[in-house]
Amino acid sequence: MKLRLPFIKNPPLVSVLRLTGTIGAGGRSTLSDAALAPLLEKAFRRGKPAAVAIELNSPGGSPVQSSLIAARIRRLSEETKVPVFAFVEDVAASGGYWLASAADEIWADASSILGSIGVISSGFGAHILLARQGVERRVHTAGESKSMLDPFRPENPEDVARLKVLLGDLHENFIAQIKTRRGDKLDDQTNLFTGEIWTAQRATDLGLIEGIAHLKPKMQERFGDKVQFRRYGLRRPFLPRFGAQLAQDALAGLEERAAYARFGL
Repeated sequence: MKLRLPFIKNPPLVSVLRLTGTIGAGGRSTLSDAALAPLLEKAFRRGKPAAVAIELNSPGGSPVQSSLIAARIRRLSEETKVPVFAFVEDVAASGGYWLASAADEIWADASSILGSIGVISSGFGAHILLARQGVERRVHTAGESKSMLDPFRPENPEDVARLKVLLGDLHENFIAQIKTRRGDKLDDQTNLFTGEIWTAQRATDLGLIEGIAHLKPKMQERFGDKVQFRRYGLRRPFLPRFGAQLAQDALAGLEERAAYARFGL
C-alpha cells in the first residue's frame, strides 16, 4: 500500500498502457474494445495520473474495433482531463495508426513504421480447383447479394463494384478520423491517404507524428525526473489450451505474423 502523507506532494504518476498485436473482435491475441475497456478505465482513473502513455505496436485490423477503442480513449481523456501520449514501437499502421491518432501527441522510434491510411480486403478464389476435382458448388440464397464474393464461385464484377463502395466508405471514415485528430499539423501538400507507409522522420515532416522520442525520457522531460509509472496490459493465458482452441490460436498467430510481415517486420 502506498503511504500518502499530508502536506507532502507525491511525484507525478503516468499510467502506461501497452497495446500490442492485431485489432479484432475476438481472441486473446487481438486488441478489442471489450477487452481493453476495464484497463482503460483503470489507466485513466486510478491514482489520479498526470498522463496516460500508450506503448503501441500494431499493424492494424478491424476498422470498427479501431474506431471503438480510439473513441473510448478520447472519452476518458476528456472526462478525466488526462492527456494521452502514444509511443510507437515497431509499427503503427492502418488501424494501429488509427489508435495512435487518439493520443494528444504521437512519438516514435527513428525506425518505426507509420501510416497505411487505407482499407484492404483480401481473399482467394478456389472455383477452378474445385472444377478440376469434379466438385460442384451449390448455393441457394434469398437476396441477390447474399453470396457476394463467394470464394468458391467465379468473381462477379457487380460484387467487386459493391465491395469497392464499402471500402471507399470505410476509407472516408479513416480519413475523417485523422483529419479531425491531426488537423492543421498535417502536410496539406501531400496526399497522405493512399495507404503509403513512412519511417518516423518522414512521418514527422508530414505532420503524422510529433517527432522521435522514447517513453521514459519524454515523460521525465514533461513531468520531472521523479515521475512514477504504473503499467497496464492484457494478460495472456498462462497454460496452453488444447483442441480446437489451440488450433484457432495458432491460426490467429499466423495471421498476426502475416500482418506484421507486410511491413517487413
